[in-house]
Amino acid sequence: MAVNSAFAQEVDQSEQATPEFPDSAFLKLKEVYSKSIEEKDHVTTGVSLQKMGNICYYLGNYPQALEYHLKADKIFREQKRKDLLAGNLNDMGILYYYNRQISIARKQYDEALLIYKQLGDGEGLAMTYGKIGHLYEKSTKYDSAFTYQRKALSQYSSLARKKGMAKIYENIGSIYEDLANFDSAYYYYSHAYDLYEQEHERVASIEVLNNLGDIFRKTGRYSEALLRTRQALLLAEKINDLYEKGAAYRDLGKTYALMQQKDSAYLYSELSRKATIDIYSLENNRQTAFLSVLFDINKKDAEITGLEHTRNIHIIVTIATIVVLILLLILGRVVLSRQRLMHATQQELMQTALENKGLQEDKLRQELEIKGKELASNTLHMIQKNQLLEELKGKLEVMAKDDKRDQKKQIQQVLQQINVSFNHDEYWNEFRDVFEQIHQDFFVNLRKKKEDLSHNDVRLAALIKLNMNSKDMATLLAISQDSLRVSRYRLRKKLGLDEGESLSAFIHSL
Repeated sequence: MAVNSAFAQEVDQSEQATPEFPDSAFLKLKEVYSKSIEEKDHVTTGVSLQKMGNICYYLGNYPQALEYHLKADKIFREQKRKDLLAGNLNDMGILYYYNRQISIARKQYDEALLIYKQLGDGEGLAMTYGKIGHLYEKSTKYDSAFTYQRKALSQYSSLARKKGMAKIYENIGSIYEDLANFDSAYYYYSHAYDLYEQEHERVASIEVLNNLGDIFRKTGRYSEALLRTRQALLLAEKINDLYEKGAAYRDLGKTYALMQQKDSAYLYSELSRKATIDIYSLENNRQTAFLSVLFDINKKDAEITGLEHTRNIHIIVTIATIVVLILLLILGRVVLSRQRLMHATQQELMQTALENKGLQEDKLRQELEIKGKELASNTLHMIQKNQLLEELKGKLEVMAKDDKRDQKKQIQQVLQQINVSFNHDEYWNEFRDVFEQIHQDFFVNLRKKKEDLSHNDVRLAALIKLNMNSKDMATLLAISQDSLRVSRYRLRKKLGLDEGESLSAFIHSL
C-alpha cells in the first residue's frame, strides 16, 4: 500500500525543516501523525513515528527516539512494508550503537541487509554496508571496517551515485587518518571533495576541506593546511554555517600555534571560543524549545486521554441513567431527585480534578524552562570567571619572575588565592543543584555504575552530559587540556569501558 501523497509531502517538508527548527518540524509531524490515525493510514503513521524518532536522535534524546522507532518497526512489519522497515532498522542500529549495545546494533543492520538483498535495492545495500563499516571503525576493527566500506563503494559505483561514493571515500579517508596513513587519507579525502563539489554538497565539502587541512597540519605542511582551512572558512561564511566556521577557526588556531605565530593563534582560538559559546547557546535554545513542545504534546495527549475516559464515563452514566429513570418512575420522585444530585456532584469533582491537573502541568513546564536558562547562565558564568582567573594567573606568573622580592612575594600570594578560587568555587554547588533538577537521577545512576568516583570525576561526567567541548571543560575544571585527557582516561577506566567504547555515549545513556 503506498503512502498517501498529501501526507507524504507534509512528512518530507517536516524532515527538511529539522536541522534549523526541530521543534516546528516535530509539531508538523505530530499533526501528520494524528491525521493519519484518523484516516487509518497506517503507513503514514509509521513514517511519521520514524521521522519523529530521527528528530529526537538529532537532539540527543535517545530513549524517546528509540520508543518512536520501535513503534514504527511494529507498524511496518504489520503492513509488510519491507522497504520502510529496512530504513527504520538502520536508524535503530545507530541508536543502539550510541547506547553501547553494539551486538544489537549489528543485528539491526544484518536484518536490513537481508531485506535490501531480497528487494534488489542496491542503494539500500550500499548505505547499510557503510553503516556497518562505520560501526567497525568506531570499534577499532579496521580490517572489517575497510571490507564493508569497500563493499559500499562498489555498490554506489555500480549505481553511479556520486553523493554516496563521496561519503564512502570520506569514511575510508577517516580510517586511514586513524591509522596515521596520511598519504592514503589525502587520496580518499580529495576524491570525496571532488564528488561533493560536483553534487553541490556545500556542507560536506567544507567538512572534507577541514579534514584535508588536518592532514597537511599533521604532516608539517602548514602553508597548505592554512590554504585548505581558509577555503573551508570562506565557504562556511557564505552559507553562514556556525558549526563549520567554529571548526575552521579552531583548526587555524592550531596551525598558527604550530607555526609559533602566537598572535594569530590567539586570535583564531578566541574566535573559536566565541563560536563555541554561540553554538552552545543555540543548541540550548533548541533543546529548550523542543522540550517545551514535547511537554505540551504530552500534556495534550494526557488531556485527550482524560477526555476520552470522561466520554466513556458519560456513555456509561447515560446508560445507567436510563435504567435508573425506569426504576425512579417506580420508586418515586424522591429517589429521582437524589440520583440527579449525586450525578451533578460527580461532574463537578471531575471538572475540578482536570483543572488542578492542568495548573500543575503548566507550573512544571515553567519551572523546566527557568531551570534550563539558569543552568546555561551558571555554566557560562563559570566559564567566563575561570577564563578571567586563568588570564590573571598568567600575567601574575610573568610578573613573579621579576627580581623584586617584595613584589614577587605579594604576587605569589595572589596566585595562591587564585588557585584556591579555582578549587573552591561556590558556583559548582549551584550548578549541581540546577543540573540535578533537569537531569534527574543522573548522579544516582552514575554512582550505581561506580561508587568510589571522586568529586572531579562526577564534575567531568556532568560536563560531558552537557555536550561541552574539551576547552571549556578544562577551563571549568581549572586544568590543562592534557590533564583533561588524563582525567577522561581515568574515568573510562573507573567505569570499566572497553577500548573503542565511547565515554560520551555511555554518559548520555545514563
